[in-house]
Amino acid sequence: MRRHRIIALLIAILVGSGLAAVFMPAATAATADACTSAPNWSAGTWYGTGNVVKYTDGKYYIAEHDNPGYDPIISTWYWDPYTCSGGGNPSPSGFVVSEAQFNQMFPNRNSFYTYSGLKAALGAYPGFANTGSGTVKKQEAAAFLANVSHETGGLVHIVEQNQANYPHYCDWSQPYGCPAGQAAYYGRGPIQLSWNFNYKAAGDALGIDLLGNPWLVQNDAAVAWKTGLWYWNTQNGPGTMTPHNAMVSQAGFGQTIRSINGSLECDGKNPAQVQSRVNNYTRFTQILGVPTGSNLYC
Repeated sequence: MRRHRIIALLIAILVGSGLAAVFMPAATAATADACTSAPNWSAGTWYGTGNVVKYTDGKYYIAEHDNPGYDPIISTWYWDPYTCSGGGNPSPSGFVVSEAQFNQMFPNRNSFYTYSGLKAALGAYPGFANTGSGTVKKQEAAAFLANVSHETGGLVHIVEQNQANYPHYCDWSQPYGCPAGQAAYYGRGPIQLSWNFNYKAAGDALGIDLLGNPWLVQNDAAVAWKTGLWYWNTQNGPGTMTPHNAMVSQAGFGQTIRSINGSLECDGKNPAQVQSRVNNYTRFTQILGVPTGSNLYC
């Protein structure tokens, strides 16, 4: 107790002298009532680590890194959702898949793919598994995790297994080239992100230099999950809609397959692969206690 009183006294002295901001960690700048005094976010305004802002969607975000007014929804490396005392953003623990259910879905998963990493990534796309009825939310979560399971062998593989493919994923026709190297843009993470242009686009959207450092996707669980959610929520792929929109609009699980790998699997090209994805989805919806919906195949 004596030690605690001394620490409290030192902090009080620092606050009174105006030096607290120098010596205290920046994250402590956001107090429990920070939302009551949080300014509206403004593009181009400088924000320091720990600053809390109110975004245009009415939710609050905290700066994880100094930045010159990047958009909290787009630049998710610089910003994280902030939970206010007595209200504000929902806690990531409100994800429709519990940790116990996640473990049931992936009993043999690689320890890299943590549940906490997935929860940390959810703020990047707050509409994911959080749009529509409770059933639709669970169906979308099941659909995402079913495709992820197929891509990674049940969340076992972090990187693409066929190393002979590695040099193929550099498109030198892109003006930015392949600064990390010819063979650096192989498949990584839950959706097996590949190609230099996908690393560039995902990195730009997330506020992370994935073009220059694609290895972040295999070394940081939250970054890996964010790249999967980036593709799911923003990319049509060979399909006509994003996987997120396919589930929210009830177009069906089959349309998520088409958007992820339809050019190689759909329309009878590889029915065994399609069936594998459908089997995963059926099992995961059973775990979550919801029906599969229609249009399972592509």
